[in-house]
Amino acid sequence: MCREKEKMVDGELYDPTDPELVADRNRARELTRRYNDTRPDEQTARREVLEDLLGSVGAECQIEPPFRCDYGYNIQLGENFYANFDCVVLDAARVEIGGNCMIAPGVHIYTATHPLDAAERIKGPEYAKPVTIGDNVWIGGQAVVNPGVTVGDDSVIASGAVVTEDVPDEVVVQGNPASVVKELNAD
Repeated sequence: MCREKEKMVDGELYDPTDPELVADRNRARELTRRYNDTRPDEQTARREVLEDLLGSVGAECQIEPPFRCDYGYNIQLGENFYANFDCVVLDAARVEIGGNCMIAPGVHIYTATHPLDAAERIKGPEYAKPVTIGDNVWIGGQAVVNPGVTVGDDSVIASGAVVTEDVPDEVVVQGNPASVVKELNAD
Protein backbone atom coordinates (compact mmCIF):
# COMPACT_ATOMS: atom_id res chain seq x y z
CA MET A 1 0.00 0.00 0.00
CA CYS A 2 1.35 3.44 -0.90
CA ARG A 3 2.14 5.93 1.85
CA GLU A 4 -0.63 8.36 0.78
CA LYS A 5 -3.21 5.57 0.93
CA GLU A 6 -1.97 4.59 4.39
CA LYS A 7 -2.30 8.20 5.55
CA MET A 8 -5.81 8.43 4.03
CA VAL A 9 -7.01 5.30 5.81
CA ASP A 10 -5.36 6.41 9.08
CA GLY A 11 -7.13 9.80 9.05
CA GLU A 12 -3.98 11.84 8.39
CA LEU A 13 -3.59 14.58 5.81
CA TYR A 14 -2.90 12.95 2.45
CA ASP A 15 -2.40 13.92 -1.17
CA PRO A 16 -5.48 12.90 -3.21
CA THR A 17 -3.51 13.35 -6.45
CA ASP A 18 -1.28 10.37 -5.60
CA PRO A 19 -1.27 8.11 -8.70
CA GLU A 20 -2.40 5.00 -6.76
CA LEU A 21 -5.35 6.87 -5.23
CA VAL A 22 -6.29 8.32 -8.62
CA ALA A 23 -6.19 4.80 -10.09
CA ASP A 24 -8.33 3.49 -7.22
CA ARG A 25 -10.93 6.22 -7.79
CA ASN A 26 -10.92 5.55 -11.54
CA ARG A 27 -11.49 1.84 -10.85
CA ALA A 28 -14.43 2.70 -8.58
CA ARG A 29 -15.90 4.96 -11.27
CA GLU A 30 -15.65 2.20 -13.87
CA LEU A 31 -17.31 -0.31 -11.55
CA THR A 32 -20.08 2.11 -10.53
CA ARG A 33 -20.65 2.90 -14.21
CA ARG A 34 -21.05 -0.82 -14.90
CA TYR A 35 -23.34 -1.18 -11.90
CA ASN A 36 -25.45 1.83 -12.84
CA ASP A 37 -25.83 0.50 -16.41
CA THR A 38 -27.39 -2.79 -15.26
CA ARG A 39 -31.09 -3.51 -15.64
CA PRO A 40 -33.34 -4.43 -12.68
CA ASP A 41 -33.53 -8.04 -13.91
CA GLU A 42 -29.71 -8.42 -13.75
CA GLN A 43 -29.47 -9.07 -10.01
CA THR A 44 -26.61 -11.56 -10.35
CA ALA A 45 -24.54 -9.09 -12.38
CA ARG A 46 -25.29 -6.35 -9.86
CA ARG A 47 -24.20 -8.54 -6.96
CA GLU A 48 -20.95 -9.45 -8.72
CA VAL A 49 -20.08 -5.79 -9.34
CA LEU A 50 -20.87 -4.85 -5.72
CA GLU A 51 -18.68 -7.70 -4.46
CA ASP A 52 -15.84 -6.46 -6.68
CA LEU A 53 -16.35 -2.80 -5.75
CA LEU A 54 -17.12 -2.83 -2.02
CA GLY A 55 -15.09 -4.02 0.96
CA SER A 56 -17.85 -6.39 2.08
CA VAL A 57 -21.47 -7.00 1.13
CA GLY A 58 -23.87 -8.88 3.39
CA ALA A 59 -26.61 -11.15 2.13
CA GLU A 60 -29.67 -9.56 0.53
CA CYS A 61 -28.07 -6.19 -0.20
CA GLN A 62 -29.65 -3.98 -2.81
CA ILE A 63 -28.63 -0.56 -4.10
CA GLU A 64 -30.82 1.17 -6.67
CA PRO A 65 -28.80 2.83 -9.43
CA PRO A 66 -27.43 5.37 -9.75
CA PHE A 67 -24.91 4.89 -6.97
CA ARG A 68 -21.62 6.77 -6.52
CA CYS A 69 -18.60 6.29 -4.29
CA ASP A 70 -14.95 7.37 -4.17
CA TYR A 71 -13.12 4.09 -3.62
CA GLY A 72 -15.68 1.43 -2.72
CA TYR A 73 -13.23 -0.78 -0.83
CA ASN A 74 -13.77 1.20 2.38
CA ILE A 75 -17.53 0.44 2.42
CA GLN A 76 -18.76 -2.45 4.58
CA LEU A 77 -22.46 -3.38 4.29
CA GLY A 78 -24.36 -5.62 6.67
CA GLU A 79 -27.11 -8.05 5.74
CA ASN A 80 -30.45 -6.91 4.38
CA PHE A 81 -29.19 -3.47 3.35
CA TYR A 82 -31.22 -1.32 0.98
CA ALA A 83 -30.27 2.01 -0.61
CA ASN A 84 -32.69 3.82 -2.89
CA PHE A 85 -31.74 5.96 -5.92
CA ASP A 86 -28.91 8.53 -5.93
CA CYS A 87 -26.94 7.33 -2.91
CA VAL A 88 -23.47 8.91 -2.66
CA VAL A 89 -20.78 7.58 -0.31
CA LEU A 90 -17.45 9.44 -0.17
CA ASP A 91 -15.44 6.65 1.39
CA ALA A 92 -11.89 7.93 1.83
CA ALA A 93 -12.21 6.39 5.31
CA ARG A 94 -14.13 3.34 6.43
CA VAL A 95 -17.93 3.43 6.14
CA GLU A 96 -19.52 0.61 8.11
CA ILE A 97 -23.28 0.10 7.83
CA GLY A 98 -24.97 -2.55 9.96
CA GLY A 99 -27.70 -5.02 9.14
CA ASN A 100 -31.30 -4.23 8.26
CA CYS A 101 -30.54 -0.63 7.28
CA MET A 102 -32.62 1.35 4.80
CA ILE A 103 -31.45 4.45 2.98
CA ALA A 104 -33.97 6.64 1.15
CA PRO A 105 -33.30 8.48 -2.15
CA GLY A 106 -30.57 11.08 -2.36
CA VAL A 107 -28.76 10.24 0.88
CA HIS A 108 -25.11 11.30 1.06
CA ILE A 109 -22.54 9.86 3.46
CA TYR A 110 -19.22 11.70 3.68
CA THR A 111 -15.92 10.70 5.24
CA ALA A 112 -13.80 13.12 3.21
CA THR A 113 -13.02 16.53 4.66
CA HIS A 114 -10.51 19.35 4.31
CA PRO A 115 -8.35 21.51 6.59
CA LEU A 116 -10.11 24.52 8.12
CA ASP A 117 -7.05 26.71 7.66
CA ALA A 118 -7.41 28.35 4.21
CA ALA A 119 -3.67 28.41 3.45
CA GLU A 120 -3.38 24.68 4.19
CA ARG A 121 -6.61 23.87 2.32
CA ILE A 122 -5.41 25.71 -0.80
CA LYS A 123 -2.35 23.42 -0.92
CA GLY A 124 -4.77 20.54 -1.62
CA PRO A 125 -4.34 17.96 1.14
CA GLU A 126 -7.40 16.17 2.47
CA TYR A 127 -8.17 13.88 5.35
CA ALA A 128 -11.01 11.57 6.26
CA LYS A 129 -12.93 10.42 9.31
CA PRO A 130 -14.81 7.09 9.43
CA VAL A 131 -18.60 6.82 9.58
CA THR A 132 -20.36 4.00 11.43
CA ILE A 133 -24.07 3.32 11.09
CA GLY A 134 -25.52 0.71 13.45
CA ASP A 135 -28.11 -1.99 12.87
CA ASN A 136 -31.76 -1.33 11.97
CA VAL A 137 -31.21 2.31 11.00
CA TRP A 138 -33.46 4.18 8.61
CA ILE A 139 -32.07 7.29 6.89
CA GLY A 140 -34.66 9.53 5.22
CA GLY A 141 -34.38 11.14 1.80
CA GLN A 142 -31.80 13.84 1.15
CA ALA A 143 -30.18 13.36 4.57
CA VAL A 144 -26.44 13.97 4.91
CA VAL A 145 -24.18 12.10 7.33
CA ASN A 146 -20.92 14.00 7.91
CA PRO A 147 -17.38 12.73 8.55
CA GLY A 148 -16.65 11.07 11.87
CA VAL A 149 -20.29 10.41 12.81
CA THR A 150 -21.57 7.25 14.49
CA VAL A 151 -25.29 6.49 14.25
CA GLY A 152 -26.62 4.18 16.96
CA ASP A 153 -28.72 1.07 16.50
CA ASP A 154 -32.47 1.32 15.82
CA SER A 155 -32.33 5.06 15.11
CA VAL A 156 -34.05 7.13 12.43
CA ILE A 157 -32.56 10.10 10.61
CA ALA A 158 -35.38 12.23 9.23
CA SER A 159 -35.48 13.44 5.64
CA GLY A 160 -33.24 16.43 5.00
CA ALA A 161 -31.33 16.08 8.26
CA VAL A 162 -27.67 17.11 8.34
CA VAL A 163 -25.98 14.85 10.88
CA THR A 164 -22.87 16.53 12.29
CA GLU A 165 -22.61 14.71 15.65
CA ASP A 166 -23.06 11.15 16.89
CA VAL A 167 -26.63 9.83 17.12
CA PRO A 168 -27.53 7.65 20.15
CA ASP A 169 -29.37 4.32 19.90
CA GLU A 170 -33.17 4.34 19.49
CA VAL A 171 -33.82 8.00 18.66
CA VAL A 172 -35.20 10.10 15.83
CA VAL A 173 -33.07 13.05 14.72
CA GLN A 174 -34.03 15.84 12.36
CA GLY A 175 -32.96 19.31 11.29
CA ASN A 176 -29.79 21.12 10.37
CA PRO A 177 -27.78 20.42 12.38
CA ALA A 178 -29.68 17.27 13.34
CA SER A 179 -30.85 16.96 16.92
CA VAL A 180 -32.85 14.37 18.83
CA VAL A 181 -36.59 15.00 18.59
CA LYS A 182 -37.89 11.70 19.90
CA GLU A 183 -36.70 8.73 21.93
CA LEU A 184 -37.94 5.41 20.60
CA ASN A 185 -39.05 2.55 22.84
CA ALA A 186 -38.97 4.82 25.90
CA ASP A 187 -41.02 3.49 28.80
